[in-house]
This record gives sequence, C-alpha cells and structure tokens, in this order.
Amino acid sequence: MVEHLVAIVGRPNVGKSTLFNRIVGERSAIVHDLPGVTRDRHYARAEWAGKQFSLVDTGGFVPASEDVMETAIREQAQIAIEEADIILFLVDAKDGLLASDREIAAILRKSSKPVILVVNKVDGEKGEAGLGDFYSLGLGDPYPASALGGRRIGDLLDLITEKISPGKGGEEEDPRLKIAIIGKPNVGKSSLVNALLGKARHIVTSIPGTTRDPIDAVLKYQGDELILVDTAGLKRRSKIKESIEFYSTVRTLKSIERCDVALVLLDAEQGLEHQDLRIIETAVERKRGVVIAVNKWDLIEKDALTAKAYEKALKERLRQYDFLPVIFISALTRQRIFKVIDLVRTVDAEQRKRIPTSDLNELLGTEIRQRPPHSKSGKEIKVNYVTQVKIKPPVFTFFCNNPSLIDEGYRRFLENRIRDHYAFIGVPLVLAFKRKGRDR
Repeated sequence: MVEHLVAIVGRPNVGKSTLFNRIVGERSAIVHDLPGVTRDRHYARAEWAGKQFSLVDTGGFVPASEDVMETAIREQAQIAIEEADIILFLVDAKDGLLASDREIAAILRKSSKPVILVVNKVDGEKGEAGLGDFYSLGLGDPYPASALGGRRIGDLLDLITEKISPGKGGEEEDPRLKIAIIGKPNVGKSSLVNALLGKARHIVTSIPGTTRDPIDAVLKYQGDELILVDTAGLKRRSKIKESIEFYSTVRTLKSIERCDVALVLLDAEQGLEHQDLRIIETAVERKRGVVIAVNKWDLIEKDALTAKAYEKALKERLRQYDFLPVIFISALTRQRIFKVIDLVRTVDAEQRKRIPTSDLNELLGTEIRQRPPHSKSGKEIKVNYVTQVKIKPPVFTFFCNNPSLIDEGYRRFLENRIRDHYAFIGVPLVLAFKRKGRDR
C-alpha cells in the first residue's frame, strides 16, 4: 500500500519543526556513519497504531513576502500542499490569529485537501479558552495541542490516522513490476524513459525541473509488461534552486512508495553527490530494491579499467550500501539501457527469494558458534536459531535469550554472513531479534 503524505504548514515560529520532531521521535535520528547524509531532513517516516505515513516539514510560510528566501519557503509550502494527502495547518495560541494565518487558510481552502487545524502552544485547559477566533478560518474545529510538551499529541495522531485507511477498499494490487526512475533533477530520468519506450514521451531540456507531471508508462519487454514511474521536476520553471530540490524530494518520496525497485540515476560527470546519497538512503530506508545506474557514460574519457575504478570508488563511498549493483549507461546513445531492466528484474527476484530454515541454521549456526555475540554487561547471549519470516523485503528473525543485548556491530556481522551465502543483490534486509519462549 502507498503511504499517505502528511504535510505540516504554517507561518514562521509556530512550532512546525517541534511538532515534526515530536511525531517522528527517535526515528528522525540517523545512527549510521554514511558520509554526506544530512541530519536535518525535511521528511521522515512515522507510524501510529499500526498505520504508517510520511511526514513533511516546510519552512515558515510567508504568503505575501518578496524576500528571496521567504519566496523559496512559500514555494516549498505550496508544493507540499499540492502533493500532500493530509495537511496539518499549525497556528500559535500565544500569538493569536494573525493576518498571515488568514492568507494561508485561504490557500488551504482552495486546495480541497483534508486539513487539520492545530493550535499549538496550548499547555493546559486554560489556554483552550482562546480558541474561538480560529473558527473564523473556515477549516473546521481548531485542535489544541503542545508540540513542545507533548500535550494531546497522541489524540492528534489518532485524528491524523483516522483519515488514513488501512487498505484501498478491496482494490487489487497491480502485479506488474513497478520501477521508479529517481535521481536529482537533470540526471536524465526522462531521457531514459524516452529511450526505453522508443518515443519522446516527456519534455526534455537542459533546464533542471522542466519535466511535467509524471504519467506511468508501460514498457513491454520480453513478453512482460513493466511499469515505469518517472519522477517529475517542477511544473513550471523556477529560479529558486531550493524549491526545485524540495519538489524533487517530495516526488521522489512518493515514487519510492509506489515502486518495487528504485532505479537511481547518477550523472557520470558529477559522480556521487550529497543529494544522491540522500535519495539512495531514502529508498533503502523504505526497504525497496535498488539499482544504481551511472548515466551519461558516453561523456567520460575512458579505457578498459575506467568503469572498474569508478565502481570501486563509488562502493567505497556507499559503505554499508555497497550491496547495491552499479551499471554504466547512456540514455542518449541507448548504451546498456535494456541491461538496466534485466538488472532491475534480477533485484526484484532477489527480494522475493526465500531461504529454507534448515539451510539458514546449518550455514549461519556454525558461524554464530565460531563468533558468538559479545555483551558489554558480561551476560551470556545465546542465539538459538534463525528463520526467514517474510519476503519483499526479506525479514530474518533470530531467536535468542537476550535480544536487547545484540549490538549494531553484531547485526552487521550477521547481515554480511547472510549476503555472503545468499547474495540478496540490491536488496535491503531486515534483521529482528526475539526472545525464545523457553529461555529465561
């Protein structure tokens, strides 16, 4: 199921980032050492009562300002409004109702999107007495809360997830392989779609952000129908780089949620950049299969060793994501564009692979006995057995006596051993640790 996108919108200093952090909680922290990954991202995944959604934070929305940065923030907020399934409109109880709140409310009413009006900084019941003015915004009942103190945040999450249905009303899922072609603006996403389809389906120029709204394309290949999800840039040209990147981020997020495998395009001349790392991490976090395609390879001066050296340097930067396969292509010359599709299909088959429990325990059991987990507390940790409980993504459950004592280093050791034996090329793995019933 595609997750809902929930956007937090409001003027500056009403507590949007505080609410974002409160809802996301510890999930906003990035604990690994992948270089170049930002620590203050605009979006994150959240979960409440078994329902998952993606949460997007926007900068302070100043509707009438001509200031360059405020204009960029306004564009980001408008993008979030356009893309969101649910909007949290945050106002400030201490400041009261301001003219800029009314301007934002007018924009939200025109959007026809579900809006929850949240009056922030209401620290107690006495503060609720001043809510009357906010009814005039025409967005329904104002909801009092305190993002900083956590007051009524659980009730707010109940309200948000009420609007998120657990399914799609019995609609059957499309069985065709869905490939999201993602990457920074102007890396050649639409050019690749055009090359694969053999026709100019999208407007392609050298100006980043000129792609129109994405329309899924059907690729018929070797007797199968595959769905190509092309991530769009801005609908209109924009001189504000921040807005283009923000729009690309939001669209990429939605495309990843809809796909089976994410095909991440890099620019061969630019190499792996900060934004590329964020995109790759987002796809892996959402447990999608990933293929990295280095586009514009025709522009690189090379010899027989160039590709090998390039891939080695790329894998070194990816660190723990070095299980992602890399292929060098040119959408312009059509070099290896169908080998990309073959590789995507291979990764999809890998994420549907199931390993018999007996095989897992025979191979991993020996290695676990040779290198048992170590506890800093001195307590013995005994891993009894392992079984694969799910595919797409593959989930492996390890039963042990003290699951809470398994550290990150040992998790990586086990994941590496699984990959050594069973590959799982391009596929994120999930390792879970549970207490064995009879252990004390």
